[in-house]
Amino acid sequence: MGLLECCARCLIGAPFASLVATGLCFFGVALFCGCGHEALTGTEQLIETYFSKNFQDYEYLIDIIHGFQYFIYGTASFFFLYGSLLLAEGFYTTGAVRQIFGDYRTTICGKGLSATVTGGPKGRGARGPQRAHSWQRVCQCLGKWLGHPDKFVGITYVLTIIWLLVFACSAVPVYIYFNTWTTCQSIANPTKTTASIGTLCADARMYGVLPWNAFPGKVCGTNLLSICKTSEFQMTFHLFIAAFVGAAATLVSLLTFIIAATYNFAVLKLMGRGTKF
Repeated sequence: MGLLECCARCLIGAPFASLVATGLCFFGVALFCGCGHEALTGTEQLIETYFSKNFQDYEYLIDIIHGFQYFIYGTASFFFLYGSLLLAEGFYTTGAVRQIFGDYRTTICGKGLSATVTGGPKGRGARGPQRAHSWQRVCQCLGKWLGHPDKFVGITYVLTIIWLLVFACSAVPVYIYFNTWTTCQSIANPTKTTASIGTLCADARMYGVLPWNAFPGKVCGTNLLSICKTSEFQMTFHLFIAAFVGAAATLVSLLTFIIAATYNFAVLKLMGRGTKF
């Protein structure tokens, strides 16, 4: 059997849920990391330009921003590797599940992907021992490594809980920038508010961005409105929104991975012939 025909038949056992989740994961992580990195850089520039005149006031903030940027680099690398691993595990377990239900025609590649799970043929037929195909051996070696979907479910579950915290943290800068943008809208339309324009301010100190002794620490009135109209503010605001959307997409992809892996594990555990995990 040719390699192309083998691959075409293996597509019958393609884990479409894992494929969608992987694409969503890569898209979400790329959006979160890329936009988040640039948004943090824009925030640093806004603080330096408008909210503090003393470097010592925001020196600690810059260290935190740089720390988050390194965290973003690590997050992108980790999710690329782990997403690829989950996709491989999805191919492995989905092929085995569909063989159990009879929807997956057993080929050389199919045997390799499912033999270590379903207790498939051992290489003996009417003519005695048969030499295993090289591709089958590769798939069997991969199967021995990926034949623990329960562990993938547990790791992904813990990772989802951690990512919930990241998702919540990504909402904080969106909230701060939205409040600032709302204040600017009130300044631009004084008829919609009873407060004096001079008392409408954006105070970076109240959010813990700067210490309380930072000067000026806040910007009020028309000065704040001019900041909101700058391209730096608009771009940073929208980048944080995009990063928040990316975090949400990544969270959805992790939940999809959990559902797909849990289903495959349950089927293999309850219906698999000779299944051992």
